[in-house]
Amino acid sequence: MRLSQYFLPTLKEEPKEAEMASHKLLLRAGLIRPLAAGIYTYLPLGWRVLKKIEQIVREEMDAIGGQELHMPIAHPAELWEETGRLADFGPQLVHFKDRAAREFVLGPTHEEVITDLARREIRSYRQLPLMLYQIQTKFRDEPRPRGGLIRVREFTMKDGYSFHESFEDLDRYYPKVYQAYLNIFRRCGLEPVPVEADPGLMGGTGSHEFMLPNESGEDTFVQCGQCDYAANLAAAKAERESYDQEEELPLEEVATPDCWSIAAVADFLGIPQWKTAKAVFYKAGEELVFAVIRGDLEVNEAKLARVLGRADFRPATEAEIIEFGAVPGYASPIGLSDPRLRVIVDESIPKVRNLVVGANKEGYHLRNVNFPRDFRAEVADIALVREGDRCPKCGGPLEIRRAIELGHIFKLGTKYSEALGATFLDRGGEARPFVMGCYGIGLGRLMAAVIEAHHDEKGIIWPAAIAPFQVIILVLNSADPAQTELGERLYEGLSREFEVLYDDREESAGFKFNDADLIGIPVQVIVGSQGLSTGEIEVRRRAGGNRRIELASGLERVVAAIREELQRGA
Repeated sequence: MRLSQYFLPTLKEEPKEAEMASHKLLLRAGLIRPLAAGIYTYLPLGWRVLKKIEQIVREEMDAIGGQELHMPIAHPAELWEETGRLADFGPQLVHFKDRAAREFVLGPTHEEVITDLARREIRSYRQLPLMLYQIQTKFRDEPRPRGGLIRVREFTMKDGYSFHESFEDLDRYYPKVYQAYLNIFRRCGLEPVPVEADPGLMGGTGSHEFMLPNESGEDTFVQCGQCDYAANLAAAKAERESYDQEEELPLEEVATPDCWSIAAVADFLGIPQWKTAKAVFYKAGEELVFAVIRGDLEVNEAKLARVLGRADFRPATEAEIIEFGAVPGYASPIGLSDPRLRVIVDESIPKVRNLVVGANKEGYHLRNVNFPRDFRAEVADIALVREGDRCPKCGGPLEIRRAIELGHIFKLGTKYSEALGATFLDRGGEARPFVMGCYGIGLGRLMAAVIEAHHDEKGIIWPAAIAPFQVIILVLNSADPAQTELGERLYEGLSREFEVLYDDREESAGFKFNDADLIGIPVQVIVGSQGLSTGEIEVRRRAGGNRRIELASGLERVVAAIREELQRGA
């Protein structure tokens, strides 16, 4: 491809709206352009990279028995009603009606559609296991798109779904996908950290994310420095200290005037904050959720959503708290009996004796509250992990790190097959729901993550496997007939072996070097007057290092040198 004919609008200045390095470089290098918030056009150079990534994904999915298909982006809303996600998914789900007033949604994910296909077409265990995948456009109305392709509303995704006759068969298949994902990311030049994850709205029994540590990342994970434990912050656990050595003492009401916060109560009574219980209220439909957690901890709302089985909850107002008989600032789970009240106690609470808890009476707290002696409730891990908390696996200190999520895999189990009545006949002739797995990768985000990991102050440094072109030829002076003639011969010869971009523009040498470094093509072949005077051309690797090749040695020597440089940059 001749650069003089190629649509490549590069930018000299950093775009003001971009903060992350990948966002700046995607715009400056002419890979994407914004159309609306979180919606981008892929320009020719960016589209070539995306297609390279897609091919790697296809190869790795096919290698574990995946079969590619293509599903619609418009889904009948009744499918989502069957699973309950039409309401649960929230405002990120875009609804519309066709001319017949039938309601549809734009698919942010395809569990309902693939499960509907399975219930129509798969009849017997003999057709299992089966893995189907697609590379498809999705739409999710993100409230805060950011980071260019890191968090968008319209995106290209590889989503795969596997169907099994048993949980044991899913457990056997899941590690194959796990390894395929590692292969995909490594072939793209990344070394991810696999972490335990929260399935969230997808549901299921097990889940892993693949994280790329990055200080500008949109996600957070917890990692132990002493063992291999790693988990998304939404799913991370910590080993909580036990403070249960004391004898249980009788309840005692104590005056705590103007003590509206945990810190104020602890200071007034001269006790550590871990000896208090914090009341946190949420409204979930008609229910008031009363989360009780140790005073020095915070509620992890992702964990709470898992316990509630829904994500459409919000902080309760003071009026709503009062309606249920509790007193804001002095709330207590003791004595509340409204059937619409759901009390959930964090696992930290049973490990502390003689807590200080609100008395449901303004200006007063209760000393020596003990669970479950004094009140009953559900017990669950709903606490947010903190820097320095103890690892649940080895007891070592936990670190919190920022990252970009590269991919997410789930053991869905029978969540969707049961909801949609998707069954097969097992070996005994009985109808059973499919056991399912789900596996996703955002391809645009993966492209951005590669740039985050592979760039310098000059621009992008593409790994050879996904570079838009393998070689760029730079003729430093297009007005010099000798340079132009050699450039043409190299372009014709090298194009038979490689994907070549030929910079034949009538621009200065500095301009061409800047653009070449910005767009990051792995190997630069440089034709200049200095080289011609000595009978040489320069072969330079974008990541660093160059060599001079004597023209007299022929094209074969140039080809061999380029192959060597591409292998070094793979």
